[in-house]
Order: sequence, then C-alpha cells, then structure tokens
Amino acid sequence: MDVEAIVSNLPLYLEGLWITVQLVVLALAAGLVLSVPIAIAAASHNPLVYALPKTYIYFFRGTPLLVQMFIIYYGFAQFQAVQESFLWPVLKEAYWCALIAFTLNTAGYTSEILRGAIRQTAFGEIEAAKACGMSAALVYRRIILPSAFRRALPAYGNEVIFMLHGSAVAGVITIVDLFGAARIVNSRHFVPFESFITAGVFYLCLTFMIIWAFKRLEKRWFAYLRPREE
Repeated sequence: MDVEAIVSNLPLYLEGLWITVQLVVLALAAGLVLSVPIAIAAASHNPLVYALPKTYIYFFRGTPLLVQMFIIYYGFAQFQAVQESFLWPVLKEAYWCALIAFTLNTAGYTSEILRGAIRQTAFGEIEAAKACGMSAALVYRRIILPSAFRRALPAYGNEVIFMLHGSAVAGVITIVDLFGAARIVNSRHFVPFESFITAGVFYLCLTFMIIWAFKRLEKRWFAYLRPREE
C-alpha cells in the first residue's frame, strides 16, 4: 500500500473535502427552503394546486442525479439563447451547475418527505387549531409544519446522507471535490485502491457526523415521548 502517495496529496483531499461540504450544505439549505412551499402545494386536495408540484417531485425523484446535472451543465450550454442570457455567467461554471442540480434534486426528495408528513398530521390537531380561531396560514405555521418537521426528521436524515454520497458525481464535470481529488491522485500515481479508499474514509467520517447530529436532534425533538423518570 502506497501511503506516501496519499500523504503527499493530503492537501488536495482537504481542498476536495471543503468543496464537497460547501456543495452539500448549500444545496441542502436551498433545497429545504424550496421544498416547503412545494410540499404544502403537493399536499393539497385540489388537482389544480398539486399537479405541478407533484410533477416536479416525480421528475427529480424519477431521473438520476447525474442525468440532471448533465442536462444543466452540458444541455443548456448548447442553446444560443442561453449563452446570450443573463444566466450564462452562472451556467458556464461547473460549480454553480452542480449546486443547482443538487438543490433541485434534494428539493424533490425533501418535498415528498414533507408532503407525506403533512398528510399524516392528526385531524384532531387541525380541528382544535381551527376551533381556537386560527387562520389556515397560522394553522400551518404553528401546528402542521412543526409537527411535520418532527415526523420527517428521521427520513430527512437519510436524505442528507444520500445527498452527501450523491455529491460525488460533481467530480465528473471537472469539479475537484473528494471524488475528483481521488481521481487526480489515481491519475498521478496509479494507485486506485489507496486513492479511492482514502476518499471513502472521508465520506465515512462525514456520514458519521451527520448521523450523530441527527441522533442529537431526534433525542431533543422526541424528548416528550420518553417516559418520565420518577
């Protein structure tokens, strides 16, 4: 095992780690903000309201993330109208294309998670809120959404991990993330096992940190379900 090749390229791995963390955190934050109104609309019983958000969810859950990123990075660039538009400074950069693809993808999955959690809200809670004189918007803000976020937390934790692992496709479009760094090390020293296992260790450490953080959140948010100590 060529340890020297890994040690000498450790700064490259750390740079790739930083890019990976950037992409995942920014995509998850933007995707979560985008998913809330989509989930609310998708949970509606009105076909005119839920048709478009459900189509969005179906498309981004039904197609691979790599295909979505290729469409944004390679597909849009072939149109002259896009190259002459105000969007071109963003769409010509691989980093921003990956971030857009990750955001839209995680928003689709998170929207479905929240939609299911919203539809599972106890009918009695909603009726009690209405009986107190709350408006529909207030019911969502004080009753439905807090309850839905709590129920959706375990599933959303899995989505965060999937997003981290899926971010490896960014290395395919010239971004030097963790996977991209491993590819560079392999091309320099011809050590596929050492280069990719090192990237795997970094991904494993990030996954462990995510699991720990969500376990702490679950312990806090579900504290009311634990039996009281006498």
